[in-house]
Amino acid sequence: MTQQPQIWDKAVQRSSQWLQELANELSWTDLGDTLVALRSVLHALRDRLPINEAAQLAAHLPLLIKGIYYDGWHPSKTPVKARTKEDFLALVKTPLERGVAQADAEQVTRAVFRLLAGHVSAGEISDIRGIFPRELADLWPARATV
Repeated sequence: MTQQPQIWDKAVQRSSQWLQELANELSWTDLGDTLVALRSVLHALRDRLPINEAAQLAAHLPLLIKGIYYDGWHPSKTPVKARTKEDFLALVKTPLERGVAQADAEQVTRAVFRLLAGHVSAGEISDIRGIFPRELADLWPARATV
């Protein structure tokens, strides 16, 4: 019975670590704003990916972040047709500005992509970049750091 609280504590700790890394990357102090930023980019990414690839990415996310990633998802409406950088950043910007009005969508997107590249397998990041048109793929760091 003591195993369940330990599992929960580990899930909270790992998700908090990711959130703190992103806050540091953005030079932000408000973790609530950081969570809004993470959610905005993850949802745009999830909605842009084919269903199977979206699910494969989710397998690499910490439990609580995985819940945020899947929250509100409508797989039948994906993938969305954001083919340009501007289209993709618009997917990020709308929910981001509702929570963090002063945030720059491209800066936030690049920071989240660096976070993912640091924790998700290089093969998975390569698969995602391969699906994206070049100008979207260029938002990702050149190499995954896992």
